[in-house]
Amino acid sequence: MTEQIKVVIADDHGLFRGGVKTAMSMHKDIKMIAEADNGMQLLSILKHIQPDVVLLDIQMPIMDGITTLPEIKKLYPNIRVIMLTMHNDHSMITKLMELGANSYLTKNSDPELIYEAIKTVHEEEYFFNQLTNKALIDGLKMKRQIEVSLPVDAKLSEKEIAILRMICEEKSTKEIADIVELSPRTVEAIRDKLKVKTGAKSMAGLVMYAVKSGIIHGAPETDS
Repeated sequence: MTEQIKVVIADDHGLFRGGVKTAMSMHKDIKMIAEADNGMQLLSILKHIQPDVVLLDIQMPIMDGITTLPEIKKLYPNIRVIMLTMHNDHSMITKLMELGANSYLTKNSDPELIYEAIKTVHEEEYFFNQLTNKALIDGLKMKRQIEVSLPVDAKLSEKEIAILRMICEEKSTKEIADIVELSPRTVEAIRDKLKVKTGAKSMAGLVMYAVKSGIIHGAPETDS
C-alpha cells in the first residue's frame, strides 16, 4: 500500500473543514489526522503529532494563519504549509511565499485542486499555480528597485536555463526528466545547483530569479 500523506487542517469554519475532510477521504493516499480552529490550537497539536502537510486558513480568531506560518516553519521546517483564503490578494500571496508557504489556494478551489496541491507540495516542496506565479511576478515588478539579493548574472548552461523555464511552467520533476532525457534524480541535482548558482533559497526564489534575469517574462498562460 502506498504510504499515506498525513494532513492537518486549521480553519475556524467547521463546515469547510468537514467538506475538505470528506473530499480528501475519497483518496486512499491522504489521511486527515487532526483539525484545529485557530493557530494556537494548531501549534498545540503539532507538539504531539507531525503531519506532512498543513492546510492553514489565513483569517482565524485568537491566532491567524499569517502569525502561525512563521512559527510552524521555525519549529517544524519539514512540514509543508498550504495557505487557504477567500481572497485572491497578490501582495498577500507574495508575503506568505516569502514567509515559507509552500502554496496558496482560494477556499473555493475545486477539491481535486486541493488534492493535487497536497500531493505536489509533499513530493516537490512547492505547488505553483497561476495565482502564485502571477503574484510572485507582480510582487517582483513592484519591488525590483529594492530586491537586490539575487544575482542576475549567474552563468547558466542552456540545459540549466531550459530546466529553470520548465520549473516556472509548473512542470514536475518527472515531466522535466522525460523532456530533457535525464533521470529525475539528475534533474533534482540540477535544480539544487540552480539554487546555489542563483543564490535562491527556495523554488519561489528560483521563479523570482528567472523573472529578474529575463529568462521568463510573465506568468504562464492558461486556457480560458
